[in-house]
Amino acid sequence: MDELENADALDYETIQEQRNDELSALLDSRNMRALKQRMEEMNEFDVAEFLSEIPDNRMPMVFRLLSKETASDVFANFDVPDQERIINSMTDSELAGIIEELYLDDAVDMMEELPANVVKRVMRAATPQTRALINQYLNYPEDSAGSIMTAEFVDLKKYMSVKESFARIRRIGEDKETIYICFVISSHRKLEGIVTVKDLLLADDDTIIEDLMDRNVIFATTTEDQESVSEKFSDYDLMALPVVDTEGRLVGIVTVDDIIDVMEQETTEDFELMAAMTPSDKPYARSGILEIWKNRIPWLMFLMLSATFTSMILTHFESMLAVQAALIAFIPTLMGTGGNSGAQASTAVIRSLSLGDTEPRDALRVAWKELRIALLCGLSLACVNFVKMLILDGMIMKNEGITIPVALTVSLAILFIVIFAKVVGSMLPIAAEKIGVDPAVMANPLISTVTDTVSLLIYIYIAKLILRI
Repeated sequence: MDELENADALDYETIQEQRNDELSALLDSRNMRALKQRMEEMNEFDVAEFLSEIPDNRMPMVFRLLSKETASDVFANFDVPDQERIINSMTDSELAGIIEELYLDDAVDMMEELPANVVKRVMRAATPQTRALINQYLNYPEDSAGSIMTAEFVDLKKYMSVKESFARIRRIGEDKETIYICFVISSHRKLEGIVTVKDLLLADDDTIIEDLMDRNVIFATTTEDQESVSEKFSDYDLMALPVVDTEGRLVGIVTVDDIIDVMEQETTEDFELMAAMTPSDKPYARSGILEIWKNRIPWLMFLMLSATFTSMILTHFESMLAVQAALIAFIPTLMGTGGNSGAQASTAVIRSLSLGDTEPRDALRVAWKELRIALLCGLSLACVNFVKMLILDGMIMKNEGITIPVALTVSLAILFIVIFAKVVGSMLPIAAEKIGVDPAVMANPLISTVTDTVSLLIYIYIAKLILRI
């Protein structure tokens, strides 16, 4: 059955499942020649997925069927545990062959996650030149442009002709991460411009690179934060970004596939912070129970202890609330409304900050905008709550404690709580950005804790004012 002919009837996942079943059948029947040929025709990611699903004792054997070039590409697509498993099954010479075929950025990523004893073995197997490059990249600050860049790029000189440039691309391009964008450098490796293969293809053979290259180059420095690098890719629709050192010399490039990984990592980190968890370097499926416990318990402990303020307020005003017992039933509603309102504002501002749409200097503009939003939301919620309390709680459920003053108290409290929560929820992430803390830290759990405490105080003082208790 031809996969493409049946593409209309099947989705891609179904096609993959059928292909993996076919590969498993070839493996079970020990038809290794056909299995090898089939895997060589497939995408490297799909081969890695298939190998990850077969039993551990058969995986290294099947991996050895692949050619050296394909094996290195498949190896780069493995998760770290699978990479470790393959490394432990290899001889030093086999391992050296894989390391030399890997793109440098993939090798560096692997070194950062493998256990120390495995890293030592890999470094011993690598050539002195590769070892030196890996060590150089590992010395760059974590989460910097230098730590995610690769040294495999095509460099040209501005005095070259188009014909000479194509000759150089054919000669060195096979081992480069990308050949679609070429970087023009001086004799001292200073970045002077960029030229695309499209530019070269559309130009005459004798045209000089200097006449084609774009001198307005977007670049990053080796110590620049990777989140800033990802913003440049998004803002300028880049496929590759040159990375220079402090003297303007081209030392590497960041490619779009690496930036996609960075975006995924940054998004995951923000989600974890917003859910009151310490960010983890490992995916959930590969994290142990104790490791997850360590990431979660500090925030849970902090939030639990911070709730002490709420208990103290309730205890202090217990006698006053006892006079109007009906007020107690609406405390969860008020605290929930405050937490939800603050979470809405903080999430919107955190997202805007991450996209570069909002800066700390925009604090007053954001506060004024959220204040007006809060007024509209608060008035809407207060009016609906006032009617709901009188009709549903008072008339239908016949709760004698629900009077017009009580309904007014709760509704006014909702209005002021929403105003407070939205303004504070929008300001805390901006304050965090200003002092250099990840704004996601100021997200839902922390804001909910603050608004819970203040919501109670607002509620109680409005009740004292209206109900004279």
